[in-house]
Amino acid sequence: MSDWISFYDFKHSVIYVNARHRDVHYRTIAQDIRALVPSAAASVLDYGSGEATSADLVAAASGHLTLVEAAPNVHAALSARYEDNPKISVFTPDAAAAEPAGSFDFIVMHSVAQYLSAAELDHLLAVFRRLVKPGGLVVIGDVVPPSLAAPAAALALLRFGLANGFFWAAVGGLMRIFVSDYFRLKKTVGLSHYTQAAMLAKLKAAGFAAERAAHNIGHNQRRMTFLARPAKGKTPAQSR
Repeated sequence: MSDWISFYDFKHSVIYVNARHRDVHYRTIAQDIRALVPSAAASVLDYGSGEATSADLVAAASGHLTLVEAAPNVHAALSARYEDNPKISVFTPDAAAAEPAGSFDFIVMHSVAQYLSAAELDHLLAVFRRLVKPGGLVVIGDVVPPSLAAPAAALALLRFGLANGFFWAAVGGLMRIFVSDYFRLKKTVGLSHYTQAAMLAKLKAAGFAAERAAHNIGHNQRRMTFLARPAKGKTPAQSR
């Protein structure tokens, strides 16, 4: 995970082909997350938020939004961007994990599971199980299935670019990705892929009753989002 954090902490990350791609990407995610916020008073945790340039959209629909980011430069940029917004806090992962049990009505982790080992994901799901309120909602978004993950991601980016005015930049961006550290890291560190059944099993083992959402958060609908609530009468240990 540390190598992926360093990759995304790089100021000129090749993942976003230009500024418009970055902004439309985060606005799309924020709009999808906003639609899932359970109430205007909800305490929301966005774990692994990235640059979150449209987090104010989520905060406006919430009681309070806590952004969690491990990459130091991204964390610092988030803190500076939202320092004047009293409805947004920026935490490190350790600070978030230290919050009291039942602190959040809604927890979302989008496009992070693929960068975690199976053990790291299990650990985070246990943390979320403790932090979410009884009856609260945990959302795991952008889970990557095993089959055709890379071609599907490339095609989804091109379609997203065509719909939002950066198609040719997306073409060039894909070419840059092919010669970047992304594929070296993918080969040496790896990415985690899950079938629907495997992710549901992980969530059940962590003490959640879960289902796959009809719509994935973000632009790539070949990937999956899961909606999970604490299983009644079960602790994570009891659900295994």
